[in-house]
Order: sequence, then structure tokens, then C-alpha cells
Amino acid sequence: MASSLVTLDIDRSVATITMDDGKRNALSPAMFDEIYAALERAEREGAAVVITGREGVLSAGFDLKVMKSGGVQAVKMLRAGYALTARLLSFPTPVVIASPGHAYAMGAFMLLSGDYRFGVPGPYTYVANEVAIGLPMPRVACEVLRLRLSPAARERAVVLSEEFSPEEALQVGFVDALIPAERLLDVAREKAAALLNLDAAAHALTKKRLRADTLTNIRTALPLDLKDALVLGAKRAAKARLARRK
Repeated sequence: MASSLVTLDIDRSVATITMDDGKRNALSPAMFDEIYAALERAEREGAAVVITGREGVLSAGFDLKVMKSGGVQAVKMLRAGYALTARLLSFPTPVVIASPGHAYAMGAFMLLSGDYRFGVPGPYTYVANEVAIGLPMPRVACEVLRLRLSPAARERAVVLSEEFSPEEALQVGFVDALIPAERLLDVAREKAAALLNLDAAAHALTKKRLRADTLTNIRTALPLDLKDALVLGAKRAAKARLARRK
């Protein structure tokens, strides 16, 4: 399946989902639509999943233009992003994330939702930068960060918006291994194929059992996070209108 934003390639029961918007892989409503469609196809075929980005970036997070514009599209984007964490964490087949570089905000939360996560060495940054740009960290994101990062690193990542290099990201739990960029996709596909040797039913059920509390908390948090986003959006819109009148 090919599209302007996402390409799906299924080979030997490994589905490679590649995001590429030609820029920073902003997670727009259209991007999410294509990611979800690719995941549905992979699930129907019983394929393991590899999610990757374009050279130098997995994703820079939500599309800020859509976020600032508000309205139905912004809500759709936020709902799709928050729900994607639960979708990946409970996906019935193994999910490998291969980050070719930067992972910001929702891009980092997507990364953390994989069963196994690869990064590459280089001048790249892993950051949950919500607080730095004036946004309280969403509850859904807190749950994913709590699942993956060491406690001290989680505090720095969430409360202080600390940026982590690939080597630091490996130490604190953003990624499980660093692979040279030229080998990243091959190694990720090999890992996904090897994980298919696990008993499929046991893998799917155990994953849900182990992450049951996290998944429950995410589903409870999602409507609350959407409500917060709507309230914040309304406040910002009112502030902008007031500023224009002055």
C-alpha cells in the first residue's frame, strides 16, 4: 500500500510502515488515518510490524498547525494520537519501532509504545517537550513514559522537558539498542521476523496482561486529555481575540 504520507510493505510476514511527509513527519489527521489503515492491514495478515520514519527523524510529534487551528481536525488528531499508544501496546503481533533520528513529543510516545525499539547514533534528540512549549503533559503520555523510563529519567523527561541524546536514550529506556543508520531497517526487520517465532497467542495475551494497568489508565485518561485540550484551545483562542482588539 502506498500513499503520500505512509508506505506499507509486507514481506515474509513483516509489515514495514514508513512515515514520510518530506519534512519532520508531523502527525496530522491524514498521517494518522494512513498509519491506522496500515496497522489494520498488518493485523489482518498476522504480520509483525516495523514502524520507521524518514532519514534523520521518526516524528516531530503532532502537527502544530492543526493544533493551533483548533476545531474538529485538532480533536480528531489528538484522539488518534492518544489512542495509538494503546493500539500499539496491545497489538496482537510484535511491534518494532526503528527511529532513524529525532523523536519529539507524540513521536516519542509512539516510539515508547513499541515492543522493541531501535535508535541510531548521531546528533539526534529524544524529548517530551510539552512543558517547554507551555502544555501540561497529557495523562496518556505520562502512562507511556511511566511504563518505559526509569523513575529518575521520567521525572526529568516529563517535568523538566530534558532532551536525551541517543546514548542517553539507551541508558534511560527510550530505546533498547542503537544501530548504525545504514543497517537500521534491516536489523529491525530481522528482529520483527525473529519475534514471530514466539507463540502468537501467548505473546498477544501476555502483552495485554503485563500492560493491563497501563492500558486501563490510558483509556480512562483519553477523554480527560481531550477535554483539557479543548479547554486550553478555547482559552488560547479567547486570548488571541483579545490581543487583536488591543
